Amino acid sequence: MTLQSTPSPDARALTIAGLETVYDTLAGAIDQAGAAKAELFLVKLALLNANALGDEDLFRHHVQTALKDL
Repeated sequence: MTLQSTPSPDARALTIAGLETVYDTLAGAIDQAGAAKAELFLVKLALLNANALGDEDLFRHHVQTALKDL
């Protein structure tokens, strides 16, 4: 799966190693939340990250990109 986004000009992209660390952190947190709370956890995480991103159009673009090829 290839994730593509259109970052803002001042955004810093993660390295492959950084993405792997993020993936491992996310997978562990989903396991910790458990199946019954995984969806709630992911929504809370998305809202926190959208707020940190500070760009609703870019967030909308990321949502549409993530929905591709599910």
